[in-house]
Amino acid sequence: MSASKLNIPPATGGAYPQRPGNQVRPLIDGPAAFTRIAEAVETAQHSVWLTLAFHEAEFRFPGNRGSLFDLLAAAAQRGVDIRGLFWREPDLESLVSDSQIFAGTTAELEMLRERDWQGKIRWDVLPGFCHHQKSWLVDAGHPTERAFVGGINLDRGSLSPRGHEVRSHVESGVADLYAEIHDLYLEVSGPATTDVFHNFVQRWNQASEREQPGGCFPDAATATDLDYPTQLAAPQGTVDVQITRTVMPGIYQGTENAPGALAYDIAAGESSVREQVLTAVAAAQRTIYIENQIFLSKGLLRALHEALQRKVQVIAVVPRIPMKELIEYRRHAPEATAPIFELLDACGTHPHFTLAGLAREAGGNRRLDIYVHAKMMLVDDAWATIGSTNFMGRSFFQETEMNASFWCPKTVKKMREDLFEEHLQEQPGCTDDREAYERFATIARENAGRFANRRPLHGLAHALDTKTYCT
Repeated sequence: MSASKLNIPPATGGAYPQRPGNQVRPLIDGPAAFTRIAEAVETAQHSVWLTLAFHEAEFRFPGNRGSLFDLLAAAAQRGVDIRGLFWREPDLESLVSDSQIFAGTTAELEMLRERDWQGKIRWDVLPGFCHHQKSWLVDAGHPTERAFVGGINLDRGSLSPRGHEVRSHVESGVADLYAEIHDLYLEVSGPATTDVFHNFVQRWNQASEREQPGGCFPDAATATDLDYPTQLAAPQGTVDVQITRTVMPGIYQGTENAPGALAYDIAAGESSVREQVLTAVAAAQRTIYIENQIFLSKGLLRALHEALQRKVQVIAVVPRIPMKELIEYRRHAPEATAPIFELLDACGTHPHFTLAGLAREAGGNRRLDIYVHAKMMLVDDAWATIGSTNFMGRSFFQETEMNASFWCPKTVKKMREDLFEEHLQEQPGCTDDREAYERFATIARENAGRFANRRPLHGLAHALDTKTYCT
């Protein structure tokens, strides 16, 4: 093992330490992730607890398993304790019927009552921001405990299959294309799952709406508080994992420590995701690979520029067409955004930096954009992080986020090979990470010309111009 594989330290400014003894499984794209999550729910013996930000009512789990509430209802009928902690916008009356937030409106509560749904729900508000964690915890505190940490929303676009083959609405009588979304989860079993347990209890017990009318389902007397974990889950493997978070100061209170961890004053907030990401970039010696929905953090771009000056190869895969809010932000707040885009363009001047989007041929002289919703990073084929955190200021400091970072060269290398195979639509031709990154960059740059001239693409990845991104 090279020195670079040993020198990526954990975050030290958060509630949870680096935990040895875990087993991890990266889950690339929605069908693989949601199939695995559904199987875990179906075999749960004691509990299923989840934190949820966005939920499309029409979403159905793979394998004809039905909706979120169908899947959870079947587990509840077996006596499994079902608890969901859902983000809610402050103004319930402003929500429209097609909102992707399950906020506990009158109609939604009536739906749960009509079907005699046996789960428990608390809602949590974060004024001006989002409780953005997307975690699943199965059998908390029992030998079968396992967790899923990631950022995939429960929507139809996130069911885009591996390789993102074009799907259509033909079966429902609508001649249109689905959105194709690329994203990831990480399955974890072992001591680090106890920290997902601790996070859930901390947030559940202090959910903002727990004492408000309509803030719990079925009611506050049923959706009761939980006890914190008192011991670590047993080792299940050999991988070191660290759970990191973003928590805004003043949202939660208390210093209840996770087992084997130092007491942490959550009232002061937490930004350990940012610390871990910047620490990993600073330690990188060979390669950095990023997939992120929003790639606009000044601190991260500055650190990447320094890595590029050390001859580290960097690839960042982002949405070809960013969120319209980001385009409007750049257009209408040039003084605030100029430093960010100057740093992005400074990275773009380095020959070892590639900014790329994903798209594929859709037939009929059409191209279908593949929206990159992922929140992940790989360093030196040795370390990775997967979670809910966008690489931007509000996600690093204000939104409520969770990532799982892990140290495992074998798994990280395989994950990189799988992602490159998907995005380049070719088998890995080399095992060395620097050679593989150069191959990716070469194809992406060639595809930029093909994209501009309406010629067929080689795979999905195509280079983007840092000067015009978000314009």
